[in-house]
Amino acid sequence: MWTVGRDTIVVAASAGGVEALRTLVGSLPADLPATVLVVLHLPPQGGGVLAGILDRAGPLKAVPAEDMQELRRGRVYVARPDHHLLVHEGKVRLSRGPRHNGHRPAADPLFMSAALDAGERVAAVVLSGMLDDGVRGCVAVDRRGGAVAVQDPGEAAFPGMPEAAVAAVPNAPSLPVRELADWLVRQSRTPVITEARMDDTEMMREVGRFLSEEPALAEPGGTLSGLGCPECGGPMYEQRDEGLARLVCRVGHAWSDESLVGAQSDAVERALWIAIQRLDERVRILGRMARSAEERGGKHSHGFIRKEAARTREAVETIRMVQARISGGDDSLLLS
Repeated sequence: MWTVGRDTIVVAASAGGVEALRTLVGSLPADLPATVLVVLHLPPQGGGVLAGILDRAGPLKAVPAEDMQELRRGRVYVARPDHHLLVHEGKVRLSRGPRHNGHRPAADPLFMSAALDAGERVAAVVLSGMLDDGVRGCVAVDRRGGAVAVQDPGEAAFPGMPEAAVAAVPNAPSLPVRELADWLVRQSRTPVITEARMDDTEMMREVGRFLSEEPALAEPGGTLSGLGCPECGGPMYEQRDEGLARLVCRVGHAWSDESLVGAQSDAVERALWIAIQRLDERVRILGRMARSAEERGGKHSHGFIRKEAARTREAVETIRMVQARISGGDDSLLLS
């Protein structure tokens, strides 16, 4: 049956995305017949300033999302730091559920929940950002009859997220931000046909975990990968859906290959800094022992301790060299 236009707009951005969001939201008209929900990757301690920035950008009212708010047309709901933003039964939902691709808030939970809740009435937009958060959500929106578009990668400060989304949904148009706003207005005012849809049990289960008030471990299904989760250290299972591979642990942390490599690089760097700190402490302790042995006249033990300290200093320098290369974006050492 014919219904209203696409009245549920979901937007995701990451690095370099604030200015793109401001331009996009500021270019939307006051009489937009749709709700806009926005996710920007934020650190847990990040301030809630984005809603104010977007509120001043144009005629639409932008507010920090509140759990259980009724969706209102002409309103922009902005994800809060350290909370996923979702749509369920026509309401805003907030969740402290497991991170996706290392982020909370993340694009995928919002896009997937909107696809389940509004189907053909969803329009999804991916703006500037690194890596590939949002890919699975874009596929979910497209598969359920919604529309997907991305910021022109040539315009984006960081083209990774738009490029990954287009690779997964090839029919998604790539447009400059101001043209994306026009595209959204057309989508919101063009009636769409709604059709009966088969339930996606796996996606419903996944979104349900975000909405659950009681976190619980679950067997995610798929093939045991032999890899550990960077977030919790638990075993991860490989799943494939419509050609997309991802890794999920029992807690629910989910990773694409690209985001997993980034998280592993961070974990390795942290481990190397810890190793450097411990070895540096060992050098200082050995120095104290050497001075004490020298004062006692223990030539043999003094010589042994000095050699051990020299080997430890050499190990510190080697690890510092490895850490510097990894910090500089050289992951070749991880692959050798």
